[in-house]
Amino acid sequence: MNLVTTVFLIALGVSVLVQAGLSLRHIAHVRRHRASVPDAFAERIPLDAHQKAADYTITRTRFGLISLVWSAVLLLAWTLGGGFAWLDTFLNAQMVDWDPVRIGVAVLIAATVIGSVLDLPLDAWKTFRIEQAFGFNRSTPVLFLRDLGVQVLLTVALGVPLAWAALSLMIGAGEYWWIWVWLLWSGFMLLMMWAFPTLIAPMFNKFKPLDDGELRRRIENLLARCGFRSDGIFVMDGSRRSAHGNAYFTGIGNNKRIVFFDTLLDGLDADEVEAVLAHELGHFRRKHVRKHLITSLVLSGIGLYILSLLANWPAFHQGLGVERGSAHAVLFLFLLVAPLFTMVLHPIASAISRKHEFEADDYAAENSRADKLISALVKLYRENASTLTPDPWYSAFHDSHPPAPVRIARLSAKLGNL
Repeated sequence: MNLVTTVFLIALGVSVLVQAGLSLRHIAHVRRHRASVPDAFAERIPLDAHQKAADYTITRTRFGLISLVWSAVLLLAWTLGGGFAWLDTFLNAQMVDWDPVRIGVAVLIAATVIGSVLDLPLDAWKTFRIEQAFGFNRSTPVLFLRDLGVQVLLTVALGVPLAWAALSLMIGAGEYWWIWVWLLWSGFMLLMMWAFPTLIAPMFNKFKPLDDGELRRRIENLLARCGFRSDGIFVMDGSRRSAHGNAYFTGIGNNKRIVFFDTLLDGLDADEVEAVLAHELGHFRRKHVRKHLITSLVLSGIGLYILSLLANWPAFHQGLGVERGSAHAVLFLFLLVAPLFTMVLHPIASAISRKHEFEADDYAAENSRADKLISALVKLYRENASTLTPDPWYSAFHDSHPPAPVRIARLSAKLGNL
């Protein structure tokens, strides 16, 4: 067992133990507080809704434990179990006349598709057992399989040219290939952000312009006050797959869209929709999307530099179960194991995200009505069965949004200052 194997196994063990420990804490904490609604929500959330949220959270967290173990098993199977080495050897034997780049692309796409198939049972269980049991699933087996087929086609259509370009640079661009791959990846990310609203998202959902009326006029006035220009305001048929409600911005430059789930519009009044939109505009005005993009690009550059060092170290791929080194092998192995070592960044990223949510709430309170944002959030907590009593440690590690009591208390305090 070489050093890489030892470090890998230790990192895997620590990752599983930490995440499992946090999940068990979360389950126990939510169960302890299941019997009564927190005081701050006692007049807004019925006990049966609170208990449904607790049961839903516990069920999802238990499922997360199963997914965690399954992911660890698959990771070991791909690496030390010889799964990737076998696939690589098998496809090389079938493509003896192909150049290394084409072989590498075929191996990477095959491994990605196989990984999706291996995750399919868990995805189906989550959709048709858990979401169905709690009244959220509205998808059908036919729609589920259609989505899967579209995802596979997108993976091939986008993944093949991206993998081909990346492997060509890794093999032929010299010592500083990682800079060129970073530029390639950065351009790809920006292209996808631009293309997603009009080219990719419509493959899965239908989007229609928000009807003319009082709500649209109010939204347009809010956008004008906030100095936000978009390519349109759209309603998405989220109810086709789920009862959960949401709203989001998508796109960059002049290709930005505001999207409301139809389920969200059905559950909120006009004042509440305006407050939710003001919160989302807060992310835009406080440049959170730009900051997130820059951070992602910087981290991807650091990751590619580390990969460039590991690519020239045979112990890396050998210690992960692949004897014969290649550009596609080290790339695939790096993508597999990197999450084990970046796990330490999760609580930092979560803390930054929660800070951004507070800033967006502040912006909404200044440009809309804080009381309406509070009522909208409470409705969304209730309708989405979001727990009001997360474990503090679990929340600090995983949650991108502040715990409900903290967020509502902060907004309530602002009401006295407005």
